[in-house]
Amino acid sequence: MTPALVEVRDVSRSFHLSGTAVHAVRNVTLDVSEGEFVALRGRSGSGKTTLLNLIAGLDRPDSGSVHLAGEEVSSASEARLTELRRHSVGFVFQSFALLPLFSARENVALALRIAGVHGRAVFQRADEVIDLVGLGSRRDHRPYELSGGEQQRVAIARAIANRPPLLIADEPTGELDSATGAQIFELLQTISAEGTTVIAATHDPLMIEHVERILEMEDGALVGESEGEPDAESEEWARPG
Repeated sequence: MTPALVEVRDVSRSFHLSGTAVHAVRNVTLDVSEGEFVALRGRSGSGKTTLLNLIAGLDRPDSGSVHLAGEEVSSASEARLTELRRHSVGFVFQSFALLPLFSARENVALALRIAGVHGRAVFQRADEVIDLVGLGSRRDHRPYELSGGEQQRVAIARAIANRPPLLIADEPTGELDSATGAQIFELLQTISAEGTTVIAATHDPLMIEHVERILEMEDGALVGESEGEPDAESEEWARPG
């Protein structure tokens, strides 16, 4: 059996808004294996993003624990969490969050420098991951010269540049049309097949064709689980969109 990279145990998180307690995550327990592609599905406000933030160490639970590769994230120091986010977790969001005056290559290179990579290795690795996401011919273009799908590919390249074992994707196709969204899911599927664990929060029905497991969330709780229908024969993932 493939070992669990992510272990969540009885995790809960509440917020207080205008004097009212909002239970964003309720007693969630789950394991995600190394190299697995898992989707969190649920309506807006169901707790998907909060759970992703807890897994990634961007937030701390009120109770329960989160472990990443055997290390407890939920009780780590802020300094250690910063290191984990730089080296162990990659992030892809609905908004591409690219620096507008930097080329695709420079956006990826900056992430590598922040993670402590120096010298020639920075642009060698940047070029490698830009080629991986199918944008080799567009590496010197700035974000405004790229389509939405191409910008998201740059964001994915930036997220995996430092070879993190875990990739967190929060509504990665929310700003894209269905055809381009399908290409992004195919790309994430390929990244997972190469060994990176991918957890994506989405309501996109296209994901069922690419993920291994779907976890349903409702009112902060996991309420169901089903298998996806990954298409291992897809060869279109590297086409820019």
